[in-house]
Amino acid sequence: MAEEKRWSNGRAEAWMQDRSWRAGCNFAPSCASNQLEFWQRESFDRIVIERELDWAADLGFTSLRVFLHDLLWKHDAEGFLSRIDEFLSLTSARGIGVLLVFFDGVWNPHPKWGPQPEPRPGIHNSRWLQSPGATVLGNSSRHEELKPYVQGVMRRFRDDRRIDGWDLFNEPDNPNLAYRDVELPDKAERALELLRKTFEWAREVAPTQPLTTGIWMGDWSEHEKLRDIERLSVEQSDIISFHHYGPLDDLRTRVTALRRYGRPLLCTEWLARGIGSQVDPHFAWLRDHGVGAYNWGFVVGRTQTHLPWDSWAKPYEREPEPWHHEILREDGTPYSDEEVRLIREVTKLS
Repeated sequence: MAEEKRWSNGRAEAWMQDRSWRAGCNFAPSCASNQLEFWQRESFDRIVIERELDWAADLGFTSLRVFLHDLLWKHDAEGFLSRIDEFLSLTSARGIGVLLVFFDGVWNPHPKWGPQPEPRPGIHNSRWLQSPGATVLGNSSRHEELKPYVQGVMRRFRDDRRIDGWDLFNEPDNPNLAYRDVELPDKAERALELLRKTFEWAREVAPTQPLTTGIWMGDWSEHEKLRDIERLSVEQSDIISFHHYGPLDDLRTRVTALRRYGRPLLCTEWLARGIGSQVDPHFAWLRDHGVGAYNWGFVVGRTQTHLPWDSWAKPYEREPEPWHHEILREDGTPYSDEEVRLIREVTKLS
């Protein structure tokens, strides 16, 4: 199969038009503290996953952004593929698509296979893992070890309509201040290098679903002001994705800037109530402007992402007000009845 080039704007727009508005969340079941605990055979909890997918469908969600991990391929490739297939069957049965994420540059840079430690009390995402770990990311000669993972997963599902797209690398150059003492000093350079290779590996597979990598920081007002990693992301992505945690005025400005690329837009992370990223008015605004919307988190649980980022400096001893991320409590009841009412209204009208 000849290597495919980046999709045309027309093909990307046709992909978007073929689907309903993509609205949902970054999904990890409440029983999982990180990607390994989500997908490993011993801790993959179908009962919890089905219950929480039912709640997602009840809100009218049409898509979920879901993180994978390279260690799952390294240690249990066939079992991993089987569980992805099972998960896709569960989501599609509820009319929900999935945006799969291969790599992640955020939180612990030293992932370990096997049973995961208990979450640290009072701390946001205390056990989340980078993928790949710093040992592999920091050694350019080892990047090729990751190619079978990317291509193996992608080849298995390259024609699968249950998948909305492939998100290649989440916040690849995140400076990760909570782990500053053990982070790579040249992380941004190595991450840029791996991201470029990952686009190449994915193009060799030529999936029928679009590729993307979200931009998440910097000045987007002009293409010339983008940093190298942002420029690579927008120039290689079939659809443009981005993260935004802030007030509506800034969201509006950034979306206006990204319109210059003439491609569908997905906001693949948003919702941080304490710093102005709110269900009301952001969710309806994103729908009204045709921007896909995936808030961070869904059901409060072992990731503890209802706690703010500053919990890394001072752990919380009680529930914060407001919650940082998340929509529902562990029993499925809303954090905010008004927010859930608005979510249902917006998704019903989309």
